[in-house]
Amino acid sequence: MQELSVAEAAKRLGVSPRRVQQLVKAGRLPAEQFAGAYVIRESDLGLVADRRPGRPANQPKNPNRRPLKGRSTKKKHG
Repeated sequence: MQELSVAEAAKRLGVSPRRVQQLVKAGRLPAEQFAGAYVIRESDLGLVADRRPGRPANQPKNPNRRPLKGRSTKKKHG
């Protein structure tokens, strides 16, 4: 059983290290913390290897979402 760092797991999955951390925090990729860093079993990569890349296609819009400060959603005329 080989143990991988977040960076190594990301390289094998073809995603960013941040995405691997998100998968761990969401409970989709098992990992253990050792000295403040996640350690992932190589055998567990198969649990998320078949996922589709990118965001879900039919994700509903959040009606409560507000625009970022300083950004207007209205078009400027003129």
